[in-house]
Formats: sequence, C-alpha cells, structure tokens
Amino acid sequence: MKRALSTAPRVAALAASAVLCAAPSYGADVPVLKVGDQSLQTRGILEASGQLKDLPYKIEWFNFPAAQPLGEALNAGAVDVGGLGDAPLVFALAAGARVRAVAATRSNPLDLAIVVGAQSPLHDAASLKGKRIATTRGSIGHYLALAALKKANVPLTDVTFVFLAPADAKAALASGSVDAWSVWDPYTALGEARDHDRIIANGVGLSEGLSYQVATERAITDKRAQLADFLRRVAIGQRWALSHPDEVATMQSRVTGLPTDVLKTVYQRGQVHPVAIDDSVVAAQQRTADTYEAANVIRAHLDVRTSFDRSFPLP
Repeated sequence: MKRALSTAPRVAALAASAVLCAAPSYGADVPVLKVGDQSLQTRGILEASGQLKDLPYKIEWFNFPAAQPLGEALNAGAVDVGGLGDAPLVFALAAGARVRAVAATRSNPLDLAIVVGAQSPLHDAASLKGKRIATTRGSIGHYLALAALKKANVPLTDVTFVFLAPADAKAALASGSVDAWSVWDPYTALGEARDHDRIIANGVGLSEGLSYQVATERAITDKRAQLADFLRRVAIGQRWALSHPDEVATMQSRVTGLPTDVLKTVYQRGQVHPVAIDDSVVAAQQRTADTYEAANVIRAHLDVRTSFDRSFPLP
C-alpha cells in the first residue's frame, strides 16, 4: 500500500524543518522557484560558478540534511525541484510522490561509504554480521548497506538497522550505540577529518552513482521556463566545478560553515558531472528499485520508466 505523505500538517512540518536560505529581494510579480537542496551543495556550486547572476526569477532555497525529508517535501508540494539520489527517488515514488526526474548526474561512488569509529575492530562488510548499522531509511546509505551485505553474503536477518537522521546517526556512532554508519559525503569526509572515522566499504562496484534533479508534476507544467533555466544553470555549474574544486569548496564553506579542506575532499572525490537521461540511466534506476523491492524496503514492484521526463535537454 502506498503511504500518502501530502497532508497539511506534514507540509507545515516540512517547511519548519527545512532551512529557508536568504536570497536577494525581488518584485512581487517575479516568478518564484522553490528549490530543495542537501547540505547546500547545489547552491554552493551555482554561487561559485556565477550561475546565480541575472536570474529572471526568484529562487527560494530550502536546505535539508538528507534526501528523505527533501523527497517528502517534493511529495507535499513544499518545493518545486530538488536533488535526490537514485535510491531516495525510488523511496519517494513508492510512497506515491507525483514527481519526475528531469536531469541526471553521475558521481564516483567513493563518496558513499560505510564508516566505523577509529578504534573499531570492524574491517569490512562481512564483519558487520551481528552488528547495528545506522543509516537514513530510503537513502543512498541504506542502499549501500543492503548491497554491501549482499556482496559479503551477510543475511539481512543477521544485522540490525537503526534508522536515524545524519546528525543523530553520527552521535550514535560516536557513543557506541551503533557499530557502523552507512552514509555519504560531506558526512563521510567530515567524520574522517574530525573524528578519524574509518571507511570499511564504499560504493565502488555497488552503487550506480546516479543522482537527479527531481521536479513535481505541477512545477513541470506551471513553471517550465524557470525549471528549464535552473537545470541549465546547474549543469553548467557542475561542469565548471569539476575543474574548480577549490573555488567551490571555499564558497560552500562560507555558506555552510563546513571546513574548506573537508569540502575539497568532497568535490575531488565525488567528481559529479551531468549526464543525459538515456536508456542506460533508466535501466540502472530499475536495478536500484529492484534491490529495494528484494529487501522489502518498498512493498510493490516499481516500473521506473514513467518516473523520468526527458524533455529538458542537457546543455
């Protein structure tokens, strides 16, 4: 059964939990595009690359700590467009979200990892048998844990998942109430730098490395011009960031307060770049959905072909 998320109280809660970032003032008649972001990564790239100059519309930025609440905000109509990884998109669609992936990126799956504390005796995915693993339900971290355990021949019944938001998961790892944390950058890089967390598995060979800009069906129809312009600017900014990681890290550090050296690691490791939504992307997304179905993360089969809108060309 699909779980409806778009209730009025839920919309209010999402709006309250996200951070609305300051933006330049515009006239009352200027169109507004509500953009969901995670750890201000998209905004940091756009600001550093100069792609927020001369906007013919206003952007209202809503920052989220993870993909799940961003996906819920999209489903509730609280934002028009936002960045989701491949696994969180599956989770949102399974919950009944009326959204479409309108742009795609690939990254190096080194930016996705299972981490343990510096003094932990755990050394690989096989050693997670009998352990407690923190992650955010429906996230790319959740997906990595499932894939890594399968590869290591560890049955899901032999581990305990503890579903937490990133800040709570980090605290649980530090306190020892969980044994490992399956997570993504910048959290991985921050833990390595600040607490000497160790990576015991990463997404190489396990994750498709796909992420998307995901828009509501209403925004695709009613804000098409603004959405198309935004997607063009994001793609240009992402290409620029590939050869300017230091500049992006410096800008994002100002926006987020995260250390510049941590953010340099994030951008150098991730190598995020735009790709066209083609048949290979759709096939990869179907594999992700099938993995979630097999693990009972989603309860029904999901045909992902209808979850893409290919009408926004890659610049």
